[in-house]
Amino acid sequence: MILRLGFFALMALGLLGFGTVAWISTRPPPPDAATVAAAAKVTVLVAVHAVHAGALFKPEDLTGKTMAWSAAGDDGNLDTPDARHALAGAMVRRSLEAGDVVQTKDVMRPGDHGFLAAVLGPGMRAVSVGVDAITGSADLIWPGDRVDLILTQAIGDATLPIGRRVAAETVLNDVRVIAIDQQLMQGVAPDGTGGKARTVTMEVTSEQAERVSVATRIGRLSLAVRSADRAMAAIPVAATKTTWASDVSPALGADVAHGAISKLHVFQGSAEGKEFRF
Repeated sequence: MILRLGFFALMALGLLGFGTVAWISTRPPPPDAATVAAAAKVTVLVAVHAVHAGALFKPEDLTGKTMAWSAAGDDGNLDTPDARHALAGAMVRRSLEAGDVVQTKDVMRPGDHGFLAAVLGPGMRAVSVGVDAITGSADLIWPGDRVDLILTQAIGDATLPIGRRVAAETVLNDVRVIAIDQQLMQGVAPDGTGGKARTVTMEVTSEQAERVSVATRIGRLSLAVRSADRAMAAIPVAATKTTWASDVSPALGADVAHGAISKLHVFQGSAEGKEFRF
């Protein structure tokens, strides 16, 4: 009886072992580390819409998209705050379609060797002007935007009517911003907290560069951002017009509107003179 029970136990163990071996042999091999890494999901930066070669990336041109790492490629940029800041203002080397992954090789960042030479159009120049948080549109201007450059000056001639002592005029119309701050980087601090722009570099002709050079010696410069609708570029630019203080504030132009006030001093002997206005 005992021998019979032992025999059945051995048979059961044999069948169990045989089944285990058969089950192991039919399982698919475990994936290696490379396969696991390729299938991992990552969020990378892609183009929101078509971006043509030579354009400068703006924050609104980029968005995150989750995909397998193998589809993103080894040269893709992960969607992180640092990566977004680094790409803002970078020049696109090749045209991208909506949804294309932004590869590192596809861009040239401000500060890279040859950046200015690559981003400037034929025959164009790069000129920089100093601005502060107010005149620079409070850090709302980004590389790639098109702006007008406005000169405001105070005229120190006390003989002029008060309404003619401050004037503003547009020095440049519809010029492209190609870099922001003194290091030709986007207008953010190195820690990514958003710094204050100090220098704005624009793409201009040689004649415009001379106008800017003179304007920097005359008065204060400020920037006005133009519409992103390039169809508006077909509208002829109005001739430069000077805007006086009296055009802005009617109170300062009261003496001009009603004629200059005339004065008459009357002196009698050694007595103190009297002033008459009429």
